[in-house]
Amino acid sequence: MRYLSTRGGAPATDFETAVLTGLAPDGGLYWPEQWPALDLDPSWGELTYVEVAARVIAPFAEGSLDGDTVRGIVANAYSGFRHAEVAPLTRLDDHTWLLELFWGPTLSFKDYALQVVGRTLDRFLERRGERLTIIGATSGDTGSAAIEALRGRDRLDVVILHPWGRVSEVQRRQMTTVLDGNVHNVAIDGTFDDCQDIVKRLFADDEVRARMSISAVNSINWARIAVQAAYYVWAAVRVGDRGTGIGVSVPSGNFGNALAAYVARSMGAPITHIVIGTNVNAGLATFLQEGRLVRADVVPTIAPAMDIQVPSNLERLVFDMVERDPVALSDLMAAYAANGVLQVPATTIGKYRGLFSSAWLSDHATTAAIADLRARGGPIVDPHTAIGWAAGVIRHRQPGIPLVSVATAHPAKFPEAVLAAVGEAPPLPDDLADLLDRDEHYDRLPADQAAVAEYVLGLAPGEDAEVVP
Repeated sequence: MRYLSTRGGAPATDFETAVLTGLAPDGGLYWPEQWPALDLDPSWGELTYVEVAARVIAPFAEGSLDGDTVRGIVANAYSGFRHAEVAPLTRLDDHTWLLELFWGPTLSFKDYALQVVGRTLDRFLERRGERLTIIGATSGDTGSAAIEALRGRDRLDVVILHPWGRVSEVQRRQMTTVLDGNVHNVAIDGTFDDCQDIVKRLFADDEVRARMSISAVNSINWARIAVQAAYYVWAAVRVGDRGTGIGVSVPSGNFGNALAAYVARSMGAPITHIVIGTNVNAGLATFLQEGRLVRADVVPTIAPAMDIQVPSNLERLVFDMVERDPVALSDLMAAYAANGVLQVPATTIGKYRGLFSSAWLSDHATTAAIADLRARGGPIVDPHTAIGWAAGVIRHRQPGIPLVSVATAHPAKFPEAVLAAVGEAPPLPDDLADLLDRDEHYDRLPADQAAVAEYVLGLAPGEDAEVVP
C-alpha cells in the first residue's frame, strides 16, 4: 500500500513512513493511492470488534506490518477498554442506534485510534532504533487521548498544545495531571485554530526538522483515520439489515471522524449517507452545502471540541473532489491561505451532496437536544453527541435505512452543560473520580510559532514541564 501527498510535491511512500512523519514534506496530507476492497459477507456480523478492526486496518499497513502483527497491536490496544464489546451499539428507536465510543481510558472516541497509533509508533521506532517527538494540537479530546496512549514510552516525547480557557475542566485536567516525564502540556493564549496552525508551521520549520525527529497525532496523521474507519465498518455489519446499509450522523469539527466514515464507504462498507453536525462554528457545514469555506473567528461554545473554523482534514476530501489532481488542490489551498476563502465548483460539490448532509446547532439548541433525547427515553449524552444525533434527526431522510449516531464522549466530561440540560451530571468512572483534585503541570505560551518552536527545541528528553499554579 502506497500513500500520496495531496499537494503532489512529495514521492509516494509506505505506511510506516506516512505514520512516522505525519505531514508530507510538501505540506500535504497523506492519502491512499487506491482503496482496498473489504470482502464483506454475513460472517462479519459475528466478528468481535478486535477482529473487525484488524481486518480493516491490515490492508492499509500492507508492506509495513503483517496481518498477525496488526491484530496483536489492536488486541492489546483495546484490552483495557471499559466495555466488553469495545464499541457497543445501543438501540434508541426502530430506526436509530447510538454507537458508543467513550469506553476507552480518556472517555473519548479519540482513544479508539490513538491507543492503536501509540503502539504502532512504538513498534516502528523500536525496529528503527530511533526516538521521536510527537507534536499535537487539541480542541479537547485528542490531547488527553494522545497523552494516555504515549505516556511513559521510552522512544517518544509528546508536546500537546491546547487553547487556554477553551476546553472543559475535565478535558484539561485529563492532560495536565499526567506527570510522566515524556509528557509536555502547553496552554496557548488563542483558539484551537491557532494551535493547529502553529503545529502545521512547526512541521514546515527547517530548524525544528533539522534538530529533531517530529511527527503528529492529530488526524492529519493518516493512521488516525485508518483506525477510525474500523468502527464504521463495525456499525455497518452489525446494524445494516439484508444489505440495506446504514446512514451515520457524526459530530465533527476538524472533519477527521466524519472522513473516516467516507473511508469506510470507499472500502465497500454499506454507508449510504453521512450527516455532519457542528456547533455555531459552522464553516464545515456550510462547505458541505455550498462548496465554500470562509475563514472566520472561532466562537466559544458548550461543545468546545468543535470550536473550529479551519477543518484540516477537509483537504483530503477536496483532493478526491478535484479527482486527485494535486495542482488543482494546491491552487485551492493557496487561495485559501491568501484570502481565507476556499471555493470548489458547484458541479463538484453537487456530486457529493447526495452522500453528505449537514446541520449546525446553537448552544440553546444543543442543550434542548440533550434534554429531548433524555425525554424520549434515551441516555444522557454530552453536547457533541447531542449535536450529532440532532443533525441526524433533521437531515437523515432515507426510509428503511437505519441511522447510526456516533457518541463521541462520555457525558461526565461536560458536567456543566449536561447539568443545565437535564438537571443532573453523570459521575466520572471510579478511576477518574479524584481527577479534579489532582495537581496540574503545564506551561503557558502566546499564540506565536516562534515561541513554541523555542519551547520545543529547548525540551531535553524526559525533562519535566514547569508547574503552573
